[in-house]
Amino acid sequence: MIEPFRLHEGSKETTQAEALRKEHPWKITDAELDAFEEKTMLQVRLNELLQESSRAAKLVVVSLPIARKCSVSDYLYMAWLDALTMNLPPTVLIRGNHQSVLTFYS
Repeated sequence: MIEPFRLHEGSKETTQAEALRKEHPWKITDAELDAFEEKTMLQVRLNELLQESSRAAKLVVVSLPIARKCSVSDYLYMAWLDALTMNLPPTVLIRGNHQSVLTFYS
């Protein structure tokens, strides 16, 4: 999914890798992919859980993953959203603050 947007600078010489980074600053670097591997796998796992529990749902509502500005590239963030919502029923992504807002009365 992210292959066309990867830089692949790890297989290049240092000067060539730096030139690639300057030419394509928006591309996903190998270092960024390694740094966010855990968060990427989290999105995949969340998708698996959503598929298990929401298979028959007419609509799925999910809080957007938080991405701090300048910490993760746009393309990697969009890949997370794609991985999160893949093969789900219609899904609404809502910007939240990662605090529980539902109240249950027993």
